[in-house]
Amino acid sequence: MESGVSAGGQAPAPSLGLGLHRFPNGCTPLSHQVAGHKYGKSELGMLQHPDGTVLKQLQPPPRGPREMNFYNMVFGSSCHDHVFLELRKFLPKFLGTWAPTTAPNELYLKLEDVTRRFSKPCIMDVKIGKKSYDPDASAEKIQQQISKYPLMEEIGFLVLGMRVYQFSSDSYVAFDQRYGRGLTKETLKEGLSKFFHNGSYLRKDAVAASIQEIENILHWFERQSNLCFYASSLLFVYEGSSELTATGDSHGPLKPAAPKGMRRTGELMEYNNNIHMMGSTENGMVEATVGQSLSNMYALHRKGCFRAHQSVVPLQLKNAEQDHGICKCLTLISAGQPNGNEIKQLEKDFIHTSSMLPEPPEVVVRMIDFAHVFPSNTKDEEYIYGLKHLISVLQNMLDD
Repeated sequence: MESGVSAGGQAPAPSLGLGLHRFPNGCTPLSHQVAGHKYGKSELGMLQHPDGTVLKQLQPPPRGPREMNFYNMVFGSSCHDHVFLELRKFLPKFLGTWAPTTAPNELYLKLEDVTRRFSKPCIMDVKIGKKSYDPDASAEKIQQQISKYPLMEEIGFLVLGMRVYQFSSDSYVAFDQRYGRGLTKETLKEGLSKFFHNGSYLRKDAVAASIQEIENILHWFERQSNLCFYASSLLFVYEGSSELTATGDSHGPLKPAAPKGMRRTGELMEYNNNIHMMGSTENGMVEATVGQSLSNMYALHRKGCFRAHQSVVPLQLKNAEQDHGICKCLTLISAGQPNGNEIKQLEKDFIHTSSMLPEPPEVVVRMIDFAHVFPSNTKDEEYIYGLKHLISVLQNMLDD
């Protein structure tokens, strides 16, 4: 599981009693790993290379070779299949294989560490799909996997682990797979919300951004029928540092956004529905909406708050309150088709307003763990089911 981080500086390597000689070429155990094989408990633990990449030791056949073949197929220089080329953006970058000089036959997959650019990364590993066993599994293996989480087929996903930064105490809280397996249909939303709670309030901005990341992956799955994924996970990462993020929920204390999180004047950006423009030739209206926060704008967008007003009013800034949040709606309404001067004035005011808005939080969602990927000629309906249910649970968090 590719889920280690460096939070507030490199954490010291855990005391494993194995000796430094067990970590070749200056590598160290991957710090803050939330799930999967870990050093001290398994010989196949994840490592951090001195160059910052992640090393995942190849598993025994057939799992290891199958995962390596998957990465080679998707990232190979001879790959021209648009399905796989599009899939690349949802995976950690594959940088080939690596072997220590002292053990050239000990092969590792060399992968991008997607958490590296975060200061206080919050990390979660969620296994996706109705089954955690593949078509080659024996009857004994199938029963073993079902017994671990009997609700997997109904829920469609399982929280394997998470690590959440609490800025009030400058510390992390961690939850392992036992926590995830203890979640029921009734406690699922509350249990999952702990990943987005910083100790003071729910980060609805990170929830909304996560939904859009998952929806992008869902759209890929709905258009492909080449592969089926079993026992594969989604890795979620978002920035937990209060200095780098504005408040995600109006119920929480207001935190000033750092200059890094502000848009520069003159930039017109469209990101995660935070800026939305639409025109209508029927009533000659041009409407631009500017979101104060990602979570509120996302919820408003889902509920269809962007409506055409029929009366003639001057260019003005309106406040629309929804879900205890405020979004700024900049509306230009003309009796006829807007002329060039009106459009230029709209763009000028729009750019000026958007330059003062904080950027949405950076949220990364990546597909990981591909030891059980099989060729197919049909859609991966069981993975799609898990993605849709996960989106539904997260959307319910926004609606509360």
